[in-house]
Amino acid sequence: MSKRPGEGCSRKNADAGRKHDADADQSSPIIAAFKVFQQELDTKHDKHEHLIKISRDITIESKRTIFLLHRVTNVPNAESILNEAEVKLDAVRQKIGQIAEALRGEDLYQFHRAFTAGIQEYVEAVSFLHYIRHRSLISLEEINARLVFMRTESEDPEDSAEAPPAGSQVVTFHVTPADYLLGVADLTGELMRMCIGSVGNGDIDTPFQLSQFLRQIHDGFSYIGNTGPYEVSKKLHTLRQSLAKVEDACYTLRVRGSEIPKHMLADVFSSRTALIDPEEGVV
Repeated sequence: MSKRPGEGCSRKNADAGRKHDADADQSSPIIAAFKVFQQELDTKHDKHEHLIKISRDITIESKRTIFLLHRVTNVPNAESILNEAEVKLDAVRQKIGQIAEALRGEDLYQFHRAFTAGIQEYVEAVSFLHYIRHRSLISLEEINARLVFMRTESEDPEDSAEAPPAGSQVVTFHVTPADYLLGVADLTGELMRMCIGSVGNGDIDTPFQLSQFLRQIHDGFSYIGNTGPYEVSKKLHTLRQSLAKVEDACYTLRVRGSEIPKHMLADVFSSRTALIDPEEGVV
């Protein structure tokens, strides 16, 4: 196949031009500056991906802890389950310590989207455990007080264990108010499931306690209204659904509790909650 006139010459000129540009680029201050930017962006991207992986581990372990805590309504001795859940949450806190270590000297909000899902799930798990033990809502200050870690300059865990205390540094992680609120909003769904499970086991008092507690949380979120983060406004609808289901269960217990055998209460509530209009709000 014959070449077009001037085709070979144009290719040679293009190759020569690219080579000349490459040689010139090596000494260009603009290209040197962009190489620095490239390194910074690569470092930020690698750290972002690293934080996402840690956040996924935190989410998985926190969900497992929540599933474990739901068993307290089915066993006579719940203390062993609560202790096991505490051990799991200690392991989750060590994962959060890795996030705190990675964010040392960095702007937390620059990487916030990478780990916010895991932190919200942790808040949900630790607040669920706290409610089961104390029948109250854990505060943001109490959560942050447990996220203080001791770190040394050595990255080797064995060397860190043998290092003198004088060389250690305190690393802290602060859960943001938005992550705390979103975690508490998710907690209401677990409390709704706990309500149905308690009724199935013949516990008639817990649903009324949960109803009052959820109403207080709902009132607190109502003060925020549309002034808070967008995600909080979205979670408020789910919170209202959970409260409506718990209040419906309490209504059924009060009005028809004597008519329904205890072993059938859970089935009745499950069918009733499925019939609740998902768009129905709480006023």
